[in-house]
Amino acid sequence: MTKTSPPKPRAIKVLLIEDDEGDVVLTREAFEEYLHNRLDVVNDGNNALAYLRREPPYTDAPTPDLVLLDLNLPGRDGREVLGEIKSDAALAHIPVVVLTTSAADEDVLRSYQLHANAFVTKPVDLDGFIAAIRQIDHFFVSVVRLPS
Repeated sequence: MTKTSPPKPRAIKVLLIEDDEGDVVLTREAFEEYLHNRLDVVNDGNNALAYLRREPPYTDAPTPDLVLLDLNLPGRDGREVLGEIKSDAALAHIPVVVLTTSAADEDVLRSYQLHANAFVTKPVDLDGFIAAIRQIDHFFVSVVRLPS
């Protein structure tokens, strides 16, 4: 019996919705050093929805394969953005990972009620943060199959 190796994971497009510049820098570093996916960033809920809906100034934005979403955002907060994504037929298929500093049970429950695909509390240390980003990436690139 011949063994075939699994197909090489394809690079995916990730949209990070995050207003904390330090977390944006850490995420970019994780993607540049360890991961080979495209990372776009928007820093508030209103821009996130404009990006996802390809409204100005994001008319040429690609549809992301994965969204990493902070809950605490200026403009529309992450809960509102999540609700809008999951109630929009054109966007609902995009997996959304809530990536936030909150560990509050009510935030976890509300996120899943709004159909988040996962809820991850951001580790506070650099190595833990990068490890969490790598694990999310590994899961969504190598383990699960995303729509193409």
